[in-house]
Amino acid sequence: QVQLVESGGGLVQAGGSLRLSCTASGSFFSIFSIDMGWYRQAPGKQRELVASITSGGITNYADSVKGRFTISRDNAKNVVYLQMNSLKPEDTAVYSCKASWLRDYWGKGTLVTVSS
Repeated sequence: QVQLVESGGGLVQAGGSLRLSCTASGSFFSIFSIDMGWYRQAPGKQRELVASITSGGITNYADSVKGRFTISRDNAKNVVYLQMNSLKPEDTAVYSCKASWLRDYWGKGTLVTVSS
């Protein structure tokens, strides 16, 4: 079992920055062998992949966030981060963390609101 808790969301003006954190806990020793990802769902839209990072550190980004967002992981702390810079109103969404270990686990999400 893996439990995921996201934090760091909030209200920010366009052009601003936020850093989201996803803290993992459960019946595993470390997230070092777990592929992790950040997803988002805006009102009235389907959930989409924002960024992912494999256990080996390979990253992947949605085209819409390339150059602005950075995903990273601290295996010792069991935390995955999403640094979001140059935020735009269209980045407004609930951001959720996913862990893939035997199956997919999801956190409840954190709301990011970007005002224009």
